[in-house]
Amino acid sequence: MRDDALARCQAAIGIQFKNPDLLASALTHASIANNRLESNERMEFLGDSVLGMVVCTYLFEKYPEYLEGELTKIKSTVVSGKTCAQISEDLGLSEHLFLGNGISARSKLPTSVMAAVFESLIAAIYLDAGVEVARKFILKFLTPHIDHVATSEHHHNFKSQLQQHAQRDMSSTPVYELLDEKGPDHSKCFEVAVCIAGRRFPSAWGPNKKEAEQKAAYNALLDLNMIQQEIGVFESVQSVVT
Repeated sequence: MRDDALARCQAAIGIQFKNPDLLASALTHASIANNRLESNERMEFLGDSVLGMVVCTYLFEKYPEYLEGELTKIKSTVVSGKTCAQISEDLGLSEHLFLGNGISARSKLPTSVMAAVFESLIAAIYLDAGVEVARKFILKFLTPHIDHVATSEHHHNFKSQLQQHAQRDMSSTPVYELLDEKGPDHSKCFEVAVCIAGRRFPSAWGPNKKEAEQKAAYNALLDLNMIQQEIGVFESVQSVVT
């Protein structure tokens, strides 16, 4: 029974294990293990790190123009429990898990369980076949998610877009200037303008400096005819000063 389950799982993921015991460990939920050390929890811990390393390396190499903040947001979304659980569902891993009677009776397994088995499986592949096989397995299923999130994130990071344009086409780096701030300490608004090569672009207000800088970058991109105006990109900031 155990060997049949492992054979079906290997067929589903397209990988044959040299040491099937590693796969069995990755598929063993704590609800059926004699103790937690025999469950897939330790595998999950290792797989999470391997997954993060592979995704970070891919992002770093594929998107050299993206800033650290963008890369962090993309990575967090891509390696989230929701995404990992969805891939587990797509692979049909729920059909191959070794579960206790209580949890196996559920019509749908929790997202946390499905996400954990994907990370555990990554660890098992890494330990059995090495980092390159694990990398190919991860990117086979995650690349579409990564590229979709990366495109969406970069599209609305106007500071990054402006920096890329300014350095490539204007041989300069944008400089953000705080022009004014108004309102009480608990509800301040900030006015920021961006300057490129001595040229100051229309300023913008925001409820914090980061958002004001994004708005100022957006104004600069509009002024440079690099983007078209998008309705509702930013919510208006109400003045706190009479």
